[in-house]
Amino acid sequence: MTGVQGVEKHSVSMPAATSESVRARVGARGFSGYVAAAVARQLERDALDDALARMEAEHGPVDEAEVAAIFARLAE
Repeated sequence: MTGVQGVEKHSVSMPAATSESVRARVGARGFSGYVAAAVARQLERDALDDALARMEAEHGPVDEAEVAAIFARLAE
C-alpha cells in the first residue's frame, strides 16, 4: 500500500514480547520510526555482508592473525 511523501504503510507480524519492548522504549507513536530504523540498519548490515563476500571471493579469506595484529596496533 503506497502512501504520500515516499512513505509506505505495511502490516508486519512480530512476537508480542518484541512489540511490548519497542512500545516500552519509544511509546506507541514512535513504534513505526523505531521499526523503520531497525530495518534500515539491517539493510546496511546485509549490504556489508554482500561486500565482504565479494571481497573474500576475489581475494580469499581473511587472515585472522593479520586482523589480530591490526587490532593490537590500534589499541596502542
